[in-house]
Amino acid sequence: MAADNPLSFLHVSRPEIDLPESTDIYSDPVYAKAEDNFRRLIEQCPLQIDDSPNIYIYQLRMGEHVQTGVAVCCSVDEYDNNLIRKHERTRPDKEDDRTRHILALRAQTGPVFLTCRPHARLSELIFAATTIEPLYDFTAPDDVRHTVWRAPVAAPIVEAFREVPLLYIADGHHRAASASRARHALREQNPEHTGNEEYNRFLAVIFPADQLRILPYNRIVRDLNNLTPQEFLMRVGELFRITEGTSSVPEAPGQWNMYLGHRWYNLAFIRGARQAHTNMSASLDVSVLQDNLLDPILGIKDVRTDKRIDFVGGIRGTSELERLVDNGCAEVAFSLYPTSVDDLLRVSDAGEIMPPKSTWFEPKLRDGLLSHCI
Repeated sequence: MAADNPLSFLHVSRPEIDLPESTDIYSDPVYAKAEDNFRRLIEQCPLQIDDSPNIYIYQLRMGEHVQTGVAVCCSVDEYDNNLIRKHERTRPDKEDDRTRHILALRAQTGPVFLTCRPHARLSELIFAATTIEPLYDFTAPDDVRHTVWRAPVAAPIVEAFREVPLLYIADGHHRAASASRARHALREQNPEHTGNEEYNRFLAVIFPADQLRILPYNRIVRDLNNLTPQEFLMRVGELFRITEGTSSVPEAPGQWNMYLGHRWYNLAFIRGARQAHTNMSASLDVSVLQDNLLDPILGIKDVRTDKRIDFVGGIRGTSELERLVDNGCAEVAFSLYPTSVDDLLRVSDAGEIMPPKSTWFEPKLRDGLLSHCI
């Protein structure tokens, strides 16, 4: 993707592509190369550096779906104090990588994807800012249209956010955690720390929750845990009502579609999957599937580490599930109903963690359009 484009931002976000293939992607030369490539882009593109703080409006259009948010810098303190709420655990190795990338570049080049509950005044201000000429307006190779405006006046938007009590991470938990870790490292190096330094803030785009679209995060499993297809169906039938289906997509929460032996089956949990739970995340469809089928029947204990399971984002459709099973890459596939934005907010408010691979957001933010220098 970047081979014939020396100005591609992939040279910054994936600098190992400019080093020998044997290079350890977490080695010092990789981060040094990222810094060198970033400085070169600033000089050669040239990337423009604002001489005063600004707020930007960022709109994504994918087919008929449109979402418009504000690109801003958010408080690391509010992230640390849970005013910016989380719903996922992070992996130390990915945190380490992102933190080193931020420290090497002295910049955050990929925004955290945040959401908030809808706010009428904020929506009015965002819409008003989109009536002027955009700074950028282009359609990327994946047919997602990206449009960016600079808000003419920032103060009313800042003021409107004073009425927004909480923000929620939709996607980008590792980026947010790494911004916090980078702030800690830079604060330790700065005896004159005041709290006003740029490293006390991180780059984010905030969208109203009612504009977000979550697609299903489907599952494939490579084998049946030493069961024959008949034995597997018998075990599944002990907990799920199984009917042969004509559709590959569940119609409602509490339903799962399973592809096995070139055939789709509809599954419904017999014991009331949607009943009230003291643990809110346990009632999610991804949890019910994990706790009652993937773990006890297929032996998948930890989806983060088990190599027998893989995940297919909903943007690729259920035809991809059929292809993987029919080609022998997997024995069985599961099509899920998407987790709702309301579920995400409720789990976050309860201080709980959603199961891994619960949400697939489309469209995705693009790195390199807006960066935050620290």
